[in-house]
Amino acid sequence: MVKKIVNLVVLIPLGIVLVVLSVANRQSVTLALNPFRPEDAVLSLSAPFFVFLFLAVMLGIVIGGAVVWFSQRKYRKRARTESRSAQQWQVEAEKHKARAEQIAGRDLPQLQSK
Repeated sequence: MVKKIVNLVVLIPLGIVLVVLSVANRQSVTLALNPFRPEDAVLSLSAPFFVFLFLAVMLGIVIGGAVVWFSQRKYRKRARTESRSAQQWQVEAEKHKARAEQIAGRDLPQLQSK
């Protein structure tokens, strides 16, 4: 619930800002990738400014996601290890429970005959 509220509080204003920026920045601009010869047409790209804004936001999201993914690697590895360990302990507990029930079942007729 809190995650939904936070998403709404962050994503709705961000979406509104992006729409307003894209409407206000429809003029074509040139992105020059050659800093020494900006007039070089081979290494330049012309598009409306909002396209570059959207690309920058998407690139930021992808880079941020990758950084978080790699920084949480040790926690995911630990969770996998602990999950395997928990499964092994569960199997062990089930074996002991079955053995205890078997022993209790064998002793039960002896107790009833007395």
